[in-house]
Amino acid sequence: MVAANRFNQDPYEDILKQILAEVTELRQKIEINANKRLQKYQRNFHCGNFSKSAFNLAHYLAMRQFDLRHLQDRLAQAGLSSLGRAEASVLSTLDSLIDVLKRATDKHYQPGEKNPSEYGFNRGQQLLLQHTIELFGPFHEHGRAHVMVTLPTEACEDYSLVSSLLEKGMTCARINCAHDDPVIWQGMIRNVRRAETEMGRSCRVLMDLAGHKIRTGPIAPGPSIHHIRVQKDRTGKVVAPGYLILTSNSESPSVDSSLFRVSIPKTLHKKLAPGLYLGFISSRNKQRCLKVEKALSDTDWLASCDKTAYLVPGCTLTLTTVQQIEKAKSVDQFTLGGFTGEPLDIRVFKNQVLLLTTGEIDGKPAEYDEQVLIHPAQIGCTLSSAIEKLEPGQPVWIDDGKLGGVVEEVAGQGALLRVTQAKPGGVRIQSDKGINFPGADFNLPPLTQKDLIDLDFVCAHADLVGFSFVETLAGMECLMSELAKRNASELPIIAKIETNRAVKNLPDIILGTIGRHNLGIMIARGDLAVELGSARLAEIQEEILWLCEAAHVPVIWATQVLESIAKKGTRSRPEFTDAAMAVRAECVMLNKGPYILEAIEALVNVMIRMHEHQRKKFSRLRALHW
Repeated sequence: MVAANRFNQDPYEDILKQILAEVTELRQKIEINANKRLQKYQRNFHCGNFSKSAFNLAHYLAMRQFDLRHLQDRLAQAGLSSLGRAEASVLSTLDSLIDVLKRATDKHYQPGEKNPSEYGFNRGQQLLLQHTIELFGPFHEHGRAHVMVTLPTEACEDYSLVSSLLEKGMTCARINCAHDDPVIWQGMIRNVRRAETEMGRSCRVLMDLAGHKIRTGPIAPGPSIHHIRVQKDRTGKVVAPGYLILTSNSESPSVDSSLFRVSIPKTLHKKLAPGLYLGFISSRNKQRCLKVEKALSDTDWLASCDKTAYLVPGCTLTLTTVQQIEKAKSVDQFTLGGFTGEPLDIRVFKNQVLLLTTGEIDGKPAEYDEQVLIHPAQIGCTLSSAIEKLEPGQPVWIDDGKLGGVVEEVAGQGALLRVTQAKPGGVRIQSDKGINFPGADFNLPPLTQKDLIDLDFVCAHADLVGFSFVETLAGMECLMSELAKRNASELPIIAKIETNRAVKNLPDIILGTIGRHNLGIMIARGDLAVELGSARLAEIQEEILWLCEAAHVPVIWATQVLESIAKKGTRSRPEFTDAAMAVRAECVMLNKGPYILEAIEALVNVMIRMHEHQRKKFSRLRALHW
């Protein structure tokens, strides 16, 4: 009654009537503009019948064409909905607001028996929930958000790792087709399915097609010398030896990829046993010994060296025991196998130049003659055709934005870049690192030949297919066509938004896809940050969340979530804040790392806490006990 009396007072009533007129006019414009937009997608919907999600997205896009900030302020001052949470049900929100305003300003207003909007306010949230469960399966006990984890190579053989991932809270396993091969992928999936069965938990498998990931090329090898490094304390005392692997079959997979691996003759391999020594002369003409520690496999032995040494190919190995070392007696001599040197060190600094060449040319550091530059540092680009399409002024970013440059000129040798972004100590360029060309359009086909080959495996084994570097609706239609050829039209697509062009075309991509194919969106924040800049990414990732909520499309929040824990086991306060923001998405992705189990546990803990406070943009005011 108090509110009604207040509304009947002249000043308030006049204000509310004015707001009512504006909101009513706004709704009319939204419907007109939304219908115009939808006509473009008539052919994409069966019999021209648009889905409810398509209607709502069109209404949301039409609403966002207007600057509503002044109207929002006045609505909030009047104690009414400010339209700030209208994403899931645009017309329902407007109709509810109009209904309240009419009740307050017209004593003779008789509301209809049913809400005039096409579907109720809660229907949008229900559709988003339904689509999320269709993509990622039922929720686990830690709340309404799914946890996706990128599987490491060892998940192929290590079932206990996979089962532990599910136990900690993983509900979707991601396999990156840019790495490993079908044999390893099959092993990963086999372990996931086994863990699902034994633990009674569902876990979807997402396989990401590699796409046109442009990377740095190989780097020329340095001298064929391996530096065996020991660990020393501050006083210079050796506290841990250096290790390497001696193998009789260099073509077999390594049991430990982190250690240097060198071949030895099979005749020597047969004579090795724990406790034996292999004496050799280092490249610096110093006597050194390798101690045989233990057998790692049928072909590999672990060896240690308690002093710093420089091992060279073809050096003589003298097999001895402790007693024979003391008596200077030898048993047998063998020749160490060959190996290539480590890649040359390429380091560039701000304001220096870097030559971007075709992928066939090995990278190498700059050449100087008495401090005069003879030849700039160079690195290859795996997409050689991109270089000739570059123009002066084009920005180029390497290794997730660690190195930034601008094209100065394009000549026969390649594109000459002037380094504009590098840390004070310079940036070390390595092979197989991503290269981004923001704003450039190389007119590449949506799917590579490798993607088409991998797609055969994906369609037969995966629950979801990740579409890397999708930028247009035409690209989506290409993938949908390829899925249809493989009788896999029901396989949901996760469109990975990684470029500025993809962001601009996102409304087109979603409107042309929903209603005809199950869809999810991944915000690939790593590449996006390079393309857009970190400041703009902070804005765009919010807009993508809102846009997808309007379309009732589930979102995956990806890249560098709790990265410090996963990679190093350390905790970073800013990363926990980022993880807290991530729960507004329907799924959060963690990258692989030695401490991934701890990262999942931390993420789930954050999810449980934040879901009590936040649902999308809606702050939930639970009781606080301070």
